[in-house]
Amino acid sequence: MTTTRELREQIQKGEFDRTFTKLYPDVTAARERYIDAISAFENRWGERMAVLISAPGRTELGGNHTDHQHGRVLAAAVDSDVICVASPNNGNVITLESKGHKPDVIELSDLIPRDEEKNHGGALIRGVTAWFNNNGYIIGGFDAYTTSDILKGSGLSSSAAFEVAVGNILNYLYNGGKVSPKEIAIAGKYAENEFFGKPSGLMDQMASSVGGFICIDFLDTTVTPIDFDFSSSGYTLCVVDTKGSHADLTADYAAIPLEMRAVAEFFGKQYLRDVDERAFRDKIAEIRAAAGDRAVLRAMHFFADNERVEKQAAALSGGSFEEYLRLVIESGRSSFMCLQNIYAGEREQGLAVALALSERVLSGRGGAWRVHGGGFAGTVQAYVPNGILDEYRAEIEKVFGDGTCRGLKIRSVGGTRVSAG
Repeated sequence: MTTTRELREQIQKGEFDRTFTKLYPDVTAARERYIDAISAFENRWGERMAVLISAPGRTELGGNHTDHQHGRVLAAAVDSDVICVASPNNGNVITLESKGHKPDVIELSDLIPRDEEKNHGGALIRGVTAWFNNNGYIIGGFDAYTTSDILKGSGLSSSAAFEVAVGNILNYLYNGGKVSPKEIAIAGKYAENEFFGKPSGLMDQMASSVGGFICIDFLDTTVTPIDFDFSSSGYTLCVVDTKGSHADLTADYAAIPLEMRAVAEFFGKQYLRDVDERAFRDKIAEIRAAAGDRAVLRAMHFFADNERVEKQAAALSGGSFEEYLRLVIESGRSSFMCLQNIYAGEREQGLAVALALSERVLSGRGGAWRVHGGGFAGTVQAYVPNGILDEYRAEIEKVFGDGTCRGLKIRSVGGTRVSAG
């Protein structure tokens, strides 16, 4: 490890520039951001031996709500991230301060879920640490300062990036970097499910932890990297923040896996991936009576989108970007019509408005559009030909406000220690 003063000096001398080039489109901005984080750490704890950690946000490219049914997902890490300055301490406590928030303090002697911590960052820290402890890895106290440029509610999964960041702090401070990205992702999911109280799948954490374009098959958690250079496609991948609130939507999110599993249970299975699609189609009338029409439609979406992910991955690997975009639109229509995660009653319909605007601008002009992430509120995703990017952004921001249309870059590196060299 290096002192915080030495880290700052190395960054100022450009010794981190090669690393920053792999992680960020703007090296100068990255320098300033890390120096500011180091200064904030020192303002609280003084000069210390420390490590720098980065964990990226993620974008879901295919397989909407398929992960929790052991399905397939296509995802990628992006250039927005959580960065951390972390230093071991001699106590049996973790103190983590995120910019703009009160510090979370976690006693290592108390690693069981707390009801009062649900839906708060402290639950994620406690849960990730508990997973490390339960699985035979070394844990220890540390002090950390974090800052993030992943907008909450943006669909880029700031919570998963935070979990992956905490996992990497423990990994590099106490375990010599030997904990695999896959295990760190599993630790994050455990924290989110058992401590934070959100019934999420594993896609967010895996995409953040592994990095690059990946296809994940959750039947056996196989992760397959995809070699595709999006920067040469002639498109910008945009997310549109519709400013919708995720508050009070937990029940809407939770209903999707519950209804899909109700269909699986009709066949004596736990997950839809274990159900034969032909058998499902033969029994739709009976399933409607047992589980309801929405459960049937959501199962239809699962079967179609799960198969579609393989086609999307093959299209990218084979260089057929036009076919890939056609499948993106198919996936979006399936989410709208069958999965029904575009709006929750009269409360949130911003996603539907953004999708309609996207279709109006991009249809017939080579673009594609779909819901992004969990749905109900938050963001939509659009593939915009570079030649009409300004037009698309203007149309979107006229409705949702300045800065709501954000272009993303795909990041090849997942959660990692950030070092000079």
